Amino acid sequence: MGGGGGKSHAKGDYVPVSVKTTCPRDCYDTCGIVVTEAANGRVQVTGDPDHAIARGALCAKCGVAYNGVFQDAGERLLSPLRRTGPKGSGEFIPVSWEEALSEIATRLKAAIAKHGAESVLTMNYSGTMSLLASTFPNRFVNAIGASVVDYGTICNRAGKIAWELLFGTASAGFDPRTAKDASCIVLWGANPAHSAPHAQRHWLRESPARTVVIDPARTATAADADLHLQLRPGSDAALAFALLNALDEIDAFDEAFIAERVEGAGEIRADILRCTPEWAASVTGVPARDIRAAAELYARGPALLWCGQGLQRQPRGGNVMRAAGLLPAMTGNVGKPGAGFYYLNDVAELAGVDYDYLEASHLRNGPARVVHALELADRLLAPEEFRAFMVWNTNPLASSGSLDKLREACRRDDLFTVCVDLFLTDTARYADLVLPAASFLEFDDITAGYFHLNLGVQAKARPPLGDSLPNHDIFRRLAAAMDLSAPELFEEDAAVLKQVLEQAGYPGSFADLRRNGVFWLNGEKPVIMFADGHFPTPSGRIEVASARAESLGLPRCPTPEADPSPAEGRFRLLSPASMWRLNDSYANDSRLARRSGPAELIVHPDDAAALGIVTGAALRVANAAGEVVLSARVSDEVPRGTVLSYKGRWPSRETDRASINLLYDGTPNDMGESSAVHGVEVSLSIVAI
Repeated sequence: MGGGGGKSHAKGDYVPVSVKTTCPRDCYDTCGIVVTEAANGRVQVTGDPDHAIARGALCAKCGVAYNGVFQDAGERLLSPLRRTGPKGSGEFIPVSWEEALSEIATRLKAAIAKHGAESVLTMNYSGTMSLLASTFPNRFVNAIGASVVDYGTICNRAGKIAWELLFGTASAGFDPRTAKDASCIVLWGANPAHSAPHAQRHWLRESPARTVVIDPARTATAADADLHLQLRPGSDAALAFALLNALDEIDAFDEAFIAERVEGAGEIRADILRCTPEWAASVTGVPARDIRAAAELYARGPALLWCGQGLQRQPRGGNVMRAAGLLPAMTGNVGKPGAGFYYLNDVAELAGVDYDYLEASHLRNGPARVVHALELADRLLAPEEFRAFMVWNTNPLASSGSLDKLREACRRDDLFTVCVDLFLTDTARYADLVLPAASFLEFDDITAGYFHLNLGVQAKARPPLGDSLPNHDIFRRLAAAMDLSAPELFEEDAAVLKQVLEQAGYPGSFADLRRNGVFWLNGEKPVIMFADGHFPTPSGRIEVASARAESLGLPRCPTPEADPSPAEGRFRLLSPASMWRLNDSYANDSRLARRSGPAELIVHPDDAAALGIVTGAALRVANAAGEVVLSARVSDEVPRGTVLSYKGRWPSRETDRASINLLYDGTPNDMGESSAVHGVEVSLSIVAI
């Protein structure tokens, strides 16, 4: 281990060596970390007290997992594995790297020779967000011309398309540091208490702004807010137009800004006028007085709007995002301190990092064959299309919809499957060969998150466990085994990291970043997005009315429509982020599993009373896609007609080998073939004991 500290010259006085690094998880926070040597070859992983976000503490999940399952040799993969039993059985034997890579190369070459490069389907996502580990493997994918799964279609594609139509980009929002200048912060479909704990603990509470939370669930974030608008799921667009009506009622529209910077605002005026708070109260379930109170807080300005990724995972999620984005557009809450809108900040892109360089996009000849994540099971079931499946940085057999169908597809004996992971995940259990990946504690890299505008160091703090290797080293070795020769496939880590820092304008070397831990864009001064009044749309203005939307077969403007209420005996199922898991990461940590408890379903007291449900009852939750048994918890955290179960469990670790993902049939929402998982409807029945 390197970094500051070391052995003292005083006899018997030992100062442990410590290393600064950064959490690379799929999380808004990107916390700074200090790793210190501990006993028995382990390390102690804690929050960096000098880091502006971490402030000496990690969140409840990362703090446990990094000191638990991430260092557990009994859970980590320590060598390559070859399958010996049926797919899904988890029966493997260890093999050498040479054997594993030789077999993979032979099988891939055969598939490509007989069926073409597009017969190899690759899938990766956000298991780690550090730049080398997440992007370098795509150099190999591009070099062989493999097909790719567009995982954004199950995560955030609809929201991206919606805000690209409206603002020209969904990758640049407000700088969180400007919250000190805001008088109001609206969090719409975002629960940082679970998905950005440090933002909840510090960022929100330290801003002078009043907070408004719009969410069907009374989340921890909502409970901590000044005002919670607990709307009926699927009625967000109607609420957005009612808020606009209330804003117009108190003359809060910035007419000069609209005239200069907004395209097509006149085309939604009639809808705004008819969508009164009284009308919306009957549609959304939010009292008219609360709608007006939220509008008054927002109207004081400057105001920030944070739209969460879960917001657009519903049947009309794209329209919802376009409608919510009207608030800053019509009030001029853009381009000034304390004002703005946020969905994602692609920090690497904002820093000037070249993704084409990182992924060596030029190595691909022609466009890739793309599979939408929601059609993954159906496409893999067709043997004539795909003969090989390569997966890393994701666990689709825990995180995807249509799970039963996907399991069936992954049982295909003629589908050669390779999985790269730290653990024997549900997906890895179906692989022919499993390759052990190193954890973020075990190699150098650079992190770039999607909220705070900084690049962080990821510094090697301990040797890899067993024979595990970083993703990028695995794909270098695989490129060599495939007899590929492009120099980009073998570029060394140090050269790539140096290039990234130069592109980002970092005034130093990786060694300097290693000492400092973090590099903030624009120094200590907040970045004011869109301060020049220009937006990267065809017109250069915010496009409320969009010709491009029409060309995509979408409404020209956002509309105040709402989803119909579930039919009698049906309930809308929400499946948001858990406090104890990060997507499906950490589901295999025993301490976090104990803290999380059994899989449960939250049911409103009135609905529970009507069905005779009590807390602790076993409930069969079912629809045409499947069924799962969950433990009931009766609470008014959710409105009537809505039930909630937190996502992220591995089916293999549940007693019935099932999860709530069985209940989503993969029906897409209104934009980009994206997930509508929060539109799932289910029936409930008590399981007889």
